[in-house]
Formats: sequence, structure tokens, C-alpha cells
Amino acid sequence: MSDNEREFEIILWGATGFTGRLVAEYLHTKYGNDEKLRWAIGGRSKQKLEAISAEITGDKDGLAIVVANSNDDDSLKALTARTQVVCTTVGPYALYGSSLVSACVENGTHYCDLTGEILWMDRMIKQFQSKAELSGARIVHTCGFDSIPSDMGVYFLQRQMQAMYGVAARHIKYRAKSFSGGFSGGTVYSMINMLEEVQKEPALQQALDDPYLLNPEGSYRGGDVNEQNSAFYDDDFKSWTSPFPMALINTRVVRRSNALMDDAYGKDFRYDEATLSDSSIKARAAAFGSLAMMGSMAISPIRKMLHSFLPAPGQGPSKDKRENGFYEIHLHGVHPTDRAKDLRVIVTGDMDPGYGSTSKMLAECAVCLVKDNIQVGGGFWTPASAMGDSLLDRLQDNAGLQFTAEM
Repeated sequence: MSDNEREFEIILWGATGFTGRLVAEYLHTKYGNDEKLRWAIGGRSKQKLEAISAEITGDKDGLAIVVANSNDDDSLKALTARTQVVCTTVGPYALYGSSLVSACVENGTHYCDLTGEILWMDRMIKQFQSKAELSGARIVHTCGFDSIPSDMGVYFLQRQMQAMYGVAARHIKYRAKSFSGGFSGGTVYSMINMLEEVQKEPALQQALDDPYLLNPEGSYRGGDVNEQNSAFYDDDFKSWTSPFPMALINTRVVRRSNALMDDAYGKDFRYDEATLSDSSIKARAAAFGSLAMMGSMAISPIRKMLHSFLPAPGQGPSKDKRENGFYEIHLHGVHPTDRAKDLRVIVTGDMDPGYGSTSKMLAECAVCLVKDNIQVGGGFWTPASAMGDSLLDRLQDNAGLQFTAEM
């Protein structure tokens, strides 16, 4: 069946969850529910889906509904055959996402998600890359705060560097400056699940520590090493820095983007992430806290205790907290031969990163996959390598992100 013959352009899978509901609200507000965008909400409970539809549109039949079950492969195959794109918020993806990816690959259905589970992503790539190439399914992970600002911020900076000086930045530093609002509960659940995987299979720690884990087999490996884990003074920013919690995920996505784009950033390209701090004392305290947290999460009883402090499924911050949230990230690009031509880019988001901004980014990725003239074929892609300029425009025009270059 061709894309144009499919009933829907997008099925939002997991619409009854907190983030899924936010994505549904955004799609309805931005695109309506008519021929402008043919989309449906999906999940395993028709009753809950009707409640979401009524909440968003005032009518339980206002949105098209598709019922399926993550544990029923046949129902997922039927679901994915009805749509051009599946947009999913159902995680942890290592527990609930593999069968959905398999069904999308089998039916040549495009796919985007919010995962930051790099061990699972690595497994999916190895298992389904060849099949996705044959079916034409474009699979795009990390379409939320992990890792859009990183991946698209680097893409934007490199585009600016090429336009101004005809070269790529040899090294880009991502520095988180300010945040209001936190990471989502789903992100923390996913991190906990990765740690539990490593505990069950200690050999996975070596994979987790590989800075080029997500790069295609046989691609060039540069000089990047493991993430910053202590306080460090950065001369380019004239500031102390501490570890950035999501660097483990984002750095590997950016390096995969470079590899998938034929080393467009250079074979010797380096990339790292950290958090800006006001003083050495604050940086050291943050670094210690980060190490203590990761060490604690490696202990099974403490991981179980953490569950009691996380939002329950379907819960999250209030609308006021989401809408009053923001983030600001600075990226510094090092010119390969002339430091006077280094370039600084600022990435900002107009809502809290974990929920409000993430839901808009994911929705625009789904729309981009179905509405824009995407040039890549089937396979596992990153946001930058799959959607590039089209996604960059959508993020700035619709999703509240801004990418600004400074000399």
C-alpha cells in the first residue's frame, strides 16, 4: 500500500499518557483534525482514548481512535499498516517499544519517539537496519529534549560556520546555561531501566561507555572520550562547568549524525556537553551530586525507592509550570585554523524542557516526516540527518525553539 492510500498520516501511540496527551493537544491546536492533517490517537483502552478526545475537542468522537496492544504483535502490525507515521510516547522503550519498531519496519511505516535509551537504540539498529532500508521505513529516535537541541543545535552551528567561512567547526562545546522545569519522569524511568539492564548483563557497561556506540559499523571513530564527570574550568566560556545529565545520550546522537552525513562535520570532529556554573564551589558541588546520584542509582534498593518520588503514569507538572518553563543552551564552535573565527550559537526553548517543549518537538518531527520532502531512504536516522533544514524551520516557526548565531 502506498503512503497516499493509507487511512492516516500520523497515529499518536500512547495518547493517554501525560506526554502523549500534550502531543495530542498540540496537534489538535496547530493542525486541527481534518484534511489538513489526517491523524489519530492510539492506545489499548478505547474508553481512555475517548476521554482524551472529549477533553481536547469536547467530543469523545472528535478525534479518530485506533485501539491496539503493545503485547499483541498482530494488533501493532494492523495499526502500523493504517498510517504513514507512528509517533510514540510509550516508554521505557526497551520494555514497550521493540514490537512497534518491528511492525513499522515490516510495513514500511515511518516512526519517531522520545527515547534516550542508547542500549536499546543500538539493539534496534543492529536488528532492523537492513530491513528498514528495504521497506523504506524511516526510524528516528530521540525527538524530544533528548536530543533535538543538541543534534539540531550542532547542525545549525555547522551550517552557519560553512556559510561564513566555508569550513566545519572541528570541535563544538554544548553548555547548558539555564533551565526552568525539569527532565520528565519518563526520562528518569528510562535511565533506571538502562542501569537495570547493565546490572543484569554487566558486559553492557562496555557498550554504554563507548562514545561512538551509535555510529554505523565501520565508520570513522574520532578522538572523543567519555563524558565529563568532574568540575572543569572552560576557557572559551570563562566559566566553571559541571557534568550535564543527558550528555551520555546526546553526544552519541550527534556523533551518529556526523557519521550518517558522511562526516560532514569532519572525521576529526569532537563534541562534548557540560553545565555552566557560577563558581568553582557550585561546579564541584554539582559534580559531586551527579556522581552520588549515579552511584546511588546503581544500587537496586535505591532505584526501587526512586520510583516512589517520580510522577506516576499520566502525571506531570501543571500547565502554569510547563508554560513558564524555559531553557537556554550555548554552543561554541571552534574554527579549525583561526580561533578568531570561532562561532557561538544560542538555543532557547519557550517551555519546560521535559514536557512542554518536548511534546512540541516530537509532534513537529512527526509532521515533518509526513509532510516535508525528506530525501533520505529507509533506515535508522537521527533528527538532523533525516530532516535537517525542514525540521530546523518547523522547530523555529512552530515549536518555540530559536537558534541564534553570535560572532
